[in-house]
Amino acid sequence: MMSAQMNTLPEITLGAKPDLDERPLKKRVGLITLATDHTTEPDFQRLVASEEIGVYVARIHYANPTTPENLRKMQPELTEGARLILPDETLDAICYSCTSASAVIGETAVRKAIQAAKPGVAVVTPTAAGVAGLRAVGAKRISLLTPYTVATTRPMVDYFVRAGFEIANATCLGFDDDREMARIAPRSLVDLARWTIEPHADALFISCTAVRAALAAAEIEQVIAKPMVSSNLATAWGCLRLCGDARPRPEIARLMTLPLPNGWTGA
Repeated sequence: MMSAQMNTLPEITLGAKPDLDERPLKKRVGLITLATDHTTEPDFQRLVASEEIGVYVARIHYANPTTPENLRKMQPELTEGARLILPDETLDAICYSCTSASAVIGETAVRKAIQAAKPGVAVVTPTAAGVAGLRAVGAKRISLLTPYTVATTRPMVDYFVRAGFEIANATCLGFDDDREMARIAPRSLVDLARWTIEPHADALFISCTAVRAALAAAEIEQVIAKPMVSSNLATAWGCLRLCGDARPRPEIARLMTLPLPNGWTGA
């Protein structure tokens, strides 16, 4: 038989409500990634997240292969993806983490789709942040390395030409599955950078948010003796600076020691 003591519940007292902070963390960065993405979240947790900056993620549908046609199919998903990140709350910046899709869809369309759910938010794309980063390091003539096929690399070349850069050379690796792109070893990227860089280029841009180039950035820069900007390195830098974090972090890459170009507020 259950004792009467075990049936007795303690009296519940309503205490005074504690003070509330305005936000759990001072700054909020939204991150829209592909359903298949292995790389961006770890990079942003390592490079962006801190005791003052929170990174909040939504994933949107994406199906390989990585072709311009498949990349365009993500555009309708962007508004709902943005809406799912802290609904009805403001963000300090939001990053759409797909370089090739940003080039194919277009930054204006990406920004409009995201701001339909988060009006006025600063939108960061790998393409726009990549341009800002290359300008910050003083590059005018660049070498471009992508993991994509020729058909998906061509819009990237066109994008940087329209942005005012001279393309010294462009090298692509022929992958059409972003899950395989994520498996390229960082040590292999160092060798690829050494082989890819054109002697008269001012900097190397490594495209694709799936590629783990940010992990190898410092070693790549040491080997090529030039600045290297990658998709995730550029977006992380852009989001940090938009959140007011100006700490120089030379151990990561030269870009992480520099301010944003004057007036840059995102895509």
